[in-house]
Amino acid sequence: MPQDPDNLHYAATHEWARLEADGSVTVGITEYAQQALGDVMYVELPMVGAVVLAAGFTGIVESVKAASDIYAPIAGTVLAVNEALADTPEQINEDPYGAGWFYRLRPEEPSQLNALLDAGGYASAAAAET
Repeated sequence: MPQDPDNLHYAATHEWARLEADGSVTVGITEYAQQALGDVMYVELPMVGAVVLAAGFTGIVESVKAASDIYAPIAGTVLAVNEALADTPEQINEDPYGAGWFYRLRPEEPSQLNALLDAGGYASAAAAET
């Protein structure tokens, strides 16, 4: 299993969250999730301004193998979405922790990040699924 970045927080549902310098939180799916899906063909993201709940549905990622729901790792308001994924969804496979990010939100309560898994905890949880 690939090494997940230590500076991220992870949900058991395979999303990652990164606290940015401006206090916003960027969200995407993990290396493990994108590998399990295979070649990503389409992604449906939340609308800017949408209020999302922690563990709430925020979109869908579809691949040649399957479709999978995307969930918010924490509650907040969507500030931006990665519009480039509409034309180049393969960025999710190529760079899930960089160019393949999904959306950025203003957290309702930043301390919710502390309830998520660290890289080691996520790796253990993902390994238990296989």
